[in-house]
Amino acid sequence: MSGILVGIDLGTTYLKAAAFDARTGAALVSCGERLRVHIGATGQREQSPVELEKALDRLMVTLRKQAGRNWNSVAGLGLAAQGGSTCIVDRETARPHTPMILWNDTRAFEYYPRVKKDRPASYWCRHTMREDPGMGLARLLWLRETKPGLLKDSNVYSGAGEFFYFLLTGVWRQDAGNALQTGCYNAVRKDIDPELLAIAGVKPDFVAPMRKGHELHPLSRQAARRYGLRDGIPVAGPYMDHEAGYLSAAGCASRPLQMSLGTAWVGNVMLDAADKWTSPYQLVLPGITGPGWLVVQPLLTGNIVLDWALETFVHGEHEQAIAALPGIFAKDLLPPEGLTAFPWLNRPNPFLPGVLGAGMFSGLNLGVQRSDLYKALAASLTFEMERVFEDVRTARRAGCVVVGGGASKGGFFVQLLSALFHPLPVFTYEDGDLSGARGVLYALSRKVAKARARRAAAVPAALRDRVRKRYDEYIRLMSETYGACPAGGGLVFGSAGRTAPASVPRVRDYGRGRRMSSLQQGM
Repeated sequence: MSGILVGIDLGTTYLKAAAFDARTGAALVSCGERLRVHIGATGQREQSPVELEKALDRLMVTLRKQAGRNWNSVAGLGLAAQGGSTCIVDRETARPHTPMILWNDTRAFEYYPRVKKDRPASYWCRHTMREDPGMGLARLLWLRETKPGLLKDSNVYSGAGEFFYFLLTGVWRQDAGNALQTGCYNAVRKDIDPELLAIAGVKPDFVAPMRKGHELHPLSRQAARRYGLRDGIPVAGPYMDHEAGYLSAAGCASRPLQMSLGTAWVGNVMLDAADKWTSPYQLVLPGITGPGWLVVQPLLTGNIVLDWALETFVHGEHEQAIAALPGIFAKDLLPPEGLTAFPWLNRPNPFLPGVLGAGMFSGLNLGVQRSDLYKALAASLTFEMERVFEDVRTARRAGCVVVGGGASKGGFFVQLLSALFHPLPVFTYEDGDLSGARGVLYALSRKVAKARARRAAAVPAALRDRVRKRYDEYIRLMSETYGACPAGGGLVFGSAGRTAPASVPRVRDYGRGRRMSSLQQGM
């Protein structure tokens, strides 16, 4: 394919777009815009769909100006978006009747027990291959009771990805990751599940149809005029952002374990159709680089914890504190001996029901500095990656690790992960901010979709041994302190089967005693 391909990556707080040379894969121009989130005291987390549409218009205008005459050769587009958001819109025009309610909005939390009532973990596993329903079902119940006039045939339940894709093509489609978070997807049958939607009293056609594979639709005439493009050029998507990230990483090596160190830390891995595994909090999507399954596995912690630690333990404003981190890690990647952190600051307290906060420090003494506390939390997040994905490494379900997201820009995290996942090679993106915009173009050009990545430097054996020793201490202390850990289980192979509840007690596979809602998980 010749010409230019444009990738659009709609995140929770940032919208990015980039234009690539379809022949060479080189990034030609890119731009981005931070998105405003309206936060309310009652748990409100919203964006304006009208403002989102205007932001897309501004980015396309900027790309057009930057590309100049090359804009006339745009031959296709692709789209990815964060999942789990909600907006009720007109089916024919996409005119919004509600704000875009984001995945981390908590106002429907009180409806969640009604969704789960009399339905054990095994019920959800048979439908969704995870042990809890998507928070979207509780949100649908909430909307049905608070805004009943909106749930009618002339409207459609749309997430951010469906909304943008309709603006581009005039076609309603959604991805499996978003559908799982909405609660309307049967992961075993790989389609909309009327039985699940009936729990919220909603008909199947109230949600967008599923995207089938790497489906393409033509750019609508209206969108073509709006953005100065040729109508009818193919548009790929909508993809969940983690799908796009994996598709980009897949060009680095076969079967990568792709890690996104962003707002939440998430690992994404392709598993074979015949694999048997369990995990209570996974999102299981259809295979996107071949037959099998794409497993999106959250850690239930992430940069939100690191941001808190940065503000609390490192001097200066945010940018100054970021600049200070290399100095903090220069002497030693690890905190002082005996100092351990458990990073679940936004999880339910396992000792005091009804209280938020399961985070903890162990081994404090009079010599501990504030910077040591930051390092302890940083190390614990990488230890969680190893705990949750140890079976992926030891069972050789991945050939390499590809690390992206905001925290990956700190070389200390990459070094720790390289030590923990040895002997797997670890790669980092050269243009990491564009990996999602590349991945959405997989169906149009594998060359463009392929991440530009470099292999991380090898970690000396002595440092690997020290990191492994501290990880083993972390696991032992976790077991002795928490018993049933509030962080949930890892991804475990060779157990009861992929659609059954996780049931294999292992030192690193906790979370059996206390179940968290999908809301508390943030997925």
